[in-house]
Amino acid sequence: MRRWAYDEQSAASATDPEPALTLAATRALLHRLRHPLRPHTGADRDDPTTPRVARAMAIATLLGGLAGAPALAGDEGPRLPCGVAALPAYAEPGAAPNVQAWLGAAARDWLPPACTGWPKVGAETMVAVAGSFRHDGDIDGLLARIGAISEKKGVRYWSTTEKAWKPLVTDAFALSGPDAALRRADFSAAQVAQGQDLHYAQSDNRSSGKTVYRDRVLAADRERLFVVSENISPVKMLMFTLFAPGDLQTAYFVERRAPGVWNFYSLTRTRMASSMMPTGGEASYINRSVAFYRFVVGIPTDQEPPAAR
Repeated sequence: MRRWAYDEQSAASATDPEPALTLAATRALLHRLRHPLRPHTGADRDDPTTPRVARAMAIATLLGGLAGAPALAGDEGPRLPCGVAALPAYAEPGAAPNVQAWLGAAARDWLPPACTGWPKVGAETMVAVAGSFRHDGDIDGLLARIGAISEKKGVRYWSTTEKAWKPLVTDAFALSGPDAALRRADFSAAQVAQGQDLHYAQSDNRSSGKTVYRDRVLAADRERLFVVSENISPVKMLMFTLFAPGDLQTAYFVERRAPGVWNFYSLTRTRMASSMMPTGGEASYINRSVAFYRFVVGIPTDQEPPAAR
């Protein structure tokens, strides 16, 4: 099941929704923003280098990338498995995970459950991934995989802009505290323990520099893991702040379903610090979320087909 829920309508294709703001248009926008306004005339009314039109193009491109279908009436939003049935429901082992996205008002109006500890601050985008997978060992093998931060380097995802598998995480390493200078070895399975804060630094293909993240282990026993994660330093692209601290949040669960079968559920919600800098539509967010799912469950992250093209 793949299901998208939005509050906007657009003629943009839902199968290829990443913003198509070109490098040339971006440069033109930045050039015009740095120079005095020129008088508006009929001749330049549709000129993409005029500030009025450039701003409109940037905003329309961003909103176009975040809209593709009308809101679904009665959609209650994601439901995390905190003592209730998950929504979307878990896919069966061997099947692609069920994925659902909420954008705009559908994301802003959703209230996180108390189990996350998240503030009741609206998001711009939410993506839920719910799947199940086979793992014959105990939970220690999964905890070790999650704690192996350096193994995230080279995780790949399908870029809907470039129509190709691309590296998502370009560098990643564990930290002994909330400072990118405090590099340490990967976390062991025993260190992925309830009550622990695990810090790590990561860079990806759409940002510059290292971003520090914190994974807070809210529950960990022989049957279940529950972690909430967020960026605690800004995500930047050159001089722009794409996401302020706390703007990227993920809650994920790994839970034994039956002997040799485990459930995985994640919800990622994002807020954008810069509305003028498009960072991708829902397909991009979906593919990034599914890349993490594949990493945790041990599936090649560039395995065909991608979750969204």
